[in-house]
Amino acid sequence: MHSSTNDAMWRHSGPSEVTVRIAQISPLYEAVPPKLYGGTERIVAYLTDALVKRGHDVTLFASADAQTHARLCATRAQSIRLDPSPLKSDLAAHLAQLHEVQKQIGRFDVLHFHIDLLHLPAFEAVASRTITTLHGRLDLTDLSDAYARWPQYPLVSISRQQRAPLPNASWIATVPHGIPSDLYRAHTQAGEGYLAFLGRISPEKRPDRAIAIARRAGIPLRIAAKVDAVDQAYFHEHIAPLLDDPLVQYVGEISDAHKETFLGNARALLFPIDWPEPFGLVMIEAMACGTPVIAWNCGSVPSVVDDGLTGFIVNSEDEAVDAVMRLPRLNRKSIRSVFERRFTADVMAAAYETVYRQVMMPPADLRAVGT
Repeated sequence: MHSSTNDAMWRHSGPSEVTVRIAQISPLYEAVPPKLYGGTERIVAYLTDALVKRGHDVTLFASADAQTHARLCATRAQSIRLDPSPLKSDLAAHLAQLHEVQKQIGRFDVLHFHIDLLHLPAFEAVASRTITTLHGRLDLTDLSDAYARWPQYPLVSISRQQRAPLPNASWIATVPHGIPSDLYRAHTQAGEGYLAFLGRISPEKRPDRAIAIARRAGIPLRIAAKVDAVDQAYFHEHIAPLLDDPLVQYVGEISDAHKETFLGNARALLFPIDWPEPFGLVMIEAMACGTPVIAWNCGSVPSVVDDGLTGFIVNSEDEAVDAVMRLPRLNRKSIRSVFERRFTADVMAAAYETVYRQVMMPPADLRAVGT
C-alpha cells in the first residue's frame, strides 16, 4: 500500500473510508483492557475497537484474556500480572510475541507497536511502515542513545511535554489518549462531594499531598489506588499512618465498573503528581464524568487540563486548597463537552488514521508533522 493510487484515495476521501490492515502490538503485562489498574493496555483496547468501528482490518497481538472487536492473535495464555505462576519471564513472553508478528508481517500495511523499544532491532527492514507510540517517561539513562541508534522508526508521543528529554528523536506526531464516549456518563452534580484520588500509591503520585489538601480544606478524601510491590514500604511508612484521619478513606484498587460512581460523585479529582507524567489517563476519565481536575503544573497536565474550564492547574498546596474553594465556579456539563471534543477514543483513532497515512505514503512524499 505504498502506491500513488492509495495516496490519491487518502486525499480524495475521508481516512475512515480507506480500509487499512493494522497490527496493534500490545504489552503483555495486563489484559486488554486491564481488569483493574493499567494504562497502556487500556488505550490499546480503546484504540483497537475504535479503529474496527471506523472500518479498518485490525489484528491485536495480546494475551488470550483480551476482550476486543478485532482479530485476536493470542501469544500468551494469560496476561503476566494475572498469571498465578510465581516464575515467569516478561522478556521471553514479548520475544515470542514479536516472533509471531514477524511470521504474519505480510498481512499488514502498518505495524503499530506499544511495547517501548523492544522491537527496534528486529523490524529494521520494515521500520518505515511502523508506528511506535511511547507511553512512558523518557528521561531514563540510555534511552536517548537507543532512539538515536534507530532513527528510522517513526515515533508518536502522547503529550508534547513527554518529548522534552528526547527533543531530537524521530517524532512524527503527538496523539493524546482517548476513551470511549459511552464508557462513563456525565454527573452534573457532585453527589456526595468528596475529593477523589485514583491511581497508584507511589512517591511520584503524591497521595500525601492529596491527604494534606483534603485536611486543610476540611473535605473528605477517598483514595482508590493499587500498591505495587515496589511501593509497599512507601505505603506502610508514609501513607498508612495518614489513613487514621476520619476525613480519609482508603478504598483500594477499583475496576472500570466502579470508576464512574467513584469519579462522578466526587467534587474533584486530585492529581498532585511530582514527576513528568506522560499523559495521565485518570484526568480524562474524570472529565468524562463531568468531574473537574485539580492538578499540579507538572508533566502533561498543561496539555490536558484547561485551567479555569475543566479544572485548575496549581503549583502548591496553598493554591490547591484555594482551587477546592473555587470548584463551584466550574460547569460540569462544560467539562464533559471538552472531553467529547478532545479526548474520546474516536478522536484518538481519527488522529492515528492521519499518522498511518503518513507512513503509507511513498517515501518521496513523506512529510513528518512533528507536532
